[in-house]
Amino acid sequence: MTRIRGVIFDFYGTLVRMVDPLPPSHASVFERRGLGAAGARWGDQWSVGPADGEQHVAQSVSEQAYLAWELERLRTRARACGVPAGELDGLAAELDTAIKAIHLELFDDVRETLAGLRRRGLVVALCSNWYWDLDRAVARVGLADLLDVVVTSARAGARKPHPRIFRTVLDGCGLRPEEALFVGDAWGPDVEGPLAMGMRAAHLWRPDRAVDGEAPPVHGGAVRITGLAAVAELVTDPPPGPRRGGGAAGRAGCG
Repeated sequence: MTRIRGVIFDFYGTLVRMVDPLPPSHASVFERRGLGAAGARWGDQWSVGPADGEQHVAQSVSEQAYLAWELERLRTRARACGVPAGELDGLAAELDTAIKAIHLELFDDVRETLAGLRRRGLVVALCSNWYWDLDRAVARVGLADLLDVVVTSARAGARKPHPRIFRTVLDGCGLRPEEALFVGDAWGPDVEGPLAMGMRAAHLWRPDRAVDGEAPPVHGGAVRITGLAAVAELVTDPPPGPRRGGGAAGRAGCG
């Protein structure tokens, strides 16, 4: 079997979790603006972004274009909920700010795991369905020094499990699919998607996960782990030679 030469991690739920203070609810934004009835029709504030697997290449040509697309999505949904035309721009801007006011912290096993993989000479990468500023979120939680490649869906032009985002991260790492292990907590985006690309996959099911429910059955050659320490057991030592990641200069999909 081909040796694993790089490990690609999901971000939220895998390396980081949300902590207090939590983002203001969208319902509270509507109420403050006197738009309670429209807010009641709005629904789940976490479902307003692009869908998993969605491709948006034209919208990802620049940060300005992507932000404009995000705001237009919010305006379109707000209009459908009955928000008056004169309120749309201000409401969309406030909702966009609210949903991105996320405070994150690392899980306890992250830094040791990533540092250990790098000491063994493996490429360590991040691939996430996230906003444009994933690189800044990575820096805020103190991971910039432990990642060779960082790819966000906003810049890649597609969300996991679309093949485009996986090709972007593999190209950035200089890896063939069979040389990569993908680790993440979401079954479709982080397991089925990588497996379909020819990567190996580990489904992370933490005891302290934020999402309730039963773990899906493991199939397709994937494995299930309960913590990141187990990743070290899933990779073999690569042959001697220079690291294939590019450090800060080798980042893909981030500024």
